[in-house]
Amino acid sequence: MSNTFAKRQVIPGFGITMGYTVTYLSLIVLIPLAALFIKSAGLGWDDFWKAVWNPRVIASYKLTFGASLVAAIINAVCGFVVAWTLVRYKFPGKAIIDAMIDLPFALPTAVSGIALTAVYSSHGWFGQYLEPLGIKVAYTPLGITLALVFIGLPFVVRTLQPALADLERESEEAAASLGANRFQTFTRVILPTILPALLTGFALSLARAIGEYGSVVFISGNMPMRTEITSLLIISKLEQYDTAGAAAISVVMLIASFGLLLAINMLQHIAGRRYTAGA
Repeated sequence: MSNTFAKRQVIPGFGITMGYTVTYLSLIVLIPLAALFIKSAGLGWDDFWKAVWNPRVIASYKLTFGASLVAAIINAVCGFVVAWTLVRYKFPGKAIIDAMIDLPFALPTAVSGIALTAVYSSHGWFGQYLEPLGIKVAYTPLGITLALVFIGLPFVVRTLQPALADLERESEEAAASLGANRFQTFTRVILPTILPALLTGFALSLARAIGEYGSVVFISGNMPMRTEITSLLIISKLEQYDTAGAAAISVVMLIASFGLLLAINMLQHIAGRRYTAGA
């Protein structure tokens, strides 16, 4: 009786759960992505190449991936500082600031794009003071990067907070007692411990930025060859009923995004193994 009770599980066994997982994943992810490849395959190689590799599309690739990478790096640095402050210190208004971190999650992206444009335009609250200094934010790649930082910061903060909360302060005190300065303590004790979580937050922020549309479309200005992101280009082709061309560009974005995320996940795995081996 005890053995039977020990083997009993609240959720059904591997066969049922695995079948449900594969079915759900196929309906939601695999089948739509397969349809994307099939749709783009109807173009033929020459037309496919022309659709995905003309100067306007290449410029959108460079802007999208470049701004997304810069925004993810900024979020990794600033997100660590914000998460560290929220975990390690107690101060008035901490609960309010902690709740505000999730604002980009709840706020419609179009609303955030309009708000950023209103604030950083030439007549906005900040833009009217920045533009005389030669710093133009709205309708520039800088504005796009700013919007991507805004929507990506919560991913890094929320990923790092549990890792920092589990970080034992005794290890930092032990490093200090052995003569390590603050930089050495950070690079040899703190960073190796939180690196997997930091890479995860970086990857989530990068993935969100690459596919972002709503918050960027207003502040970018949508000028071809200058401030036109790839998501907008895909929407433009759909509005022109060029579904095959839109699918072709989407396939390139999908492959590139998957490659970036795969590389980041490999780095995360390597970092986790090194930390486990060192522990």
